[in-house]
Amino acid sequence: MANVTNNRPLSPHLQIYKLIPTMVMSIVHRITGGALAVGTILLAWWLIAAASGEAYFNWISWLFGTWIGLLVLFGYTWALVHHMLGGLRHFMWDMGHGFDKHFSTKMALALPVASVGLTVVIWIVGLAV
Repeated sequence: MANVTNNRPLSPHLQIYKLIPTMVMSIVHRITGGALAVGTILLAWWLIAAASGEAYFNWISWLFGTWIGLLVLFGYTWALVHHMLGGLRHFMWDMGHGFDKHFSTKMALALPVASVGLTVVIWIVGLAV
């Protein structure tokens, strides 16, 4: 009996694909969706602490006020903004716009710049208030 598996074509692997900006932004969009799930647990933890009493709420507020806590909150804000902008890009595609290769690549390159910029603006406004 002949070995027929040697003649079968191989399925593509990640080593074969060239990373393009739209592909990277799609992957980052999925990662930020997972990060938002974890961040929502932190938000629920904060709300539970607020309902549990002043001492526990003060402890959680202290924890989120440390440099690690602020870094996590900044990351959560960035993930929220980045995921929202990616969702708007997908919504635009659902409406039948932005399929041109050059335009979608420019959008994918602008997405991280816009998300970081908006996150910084949100934090500047939030800290100023």
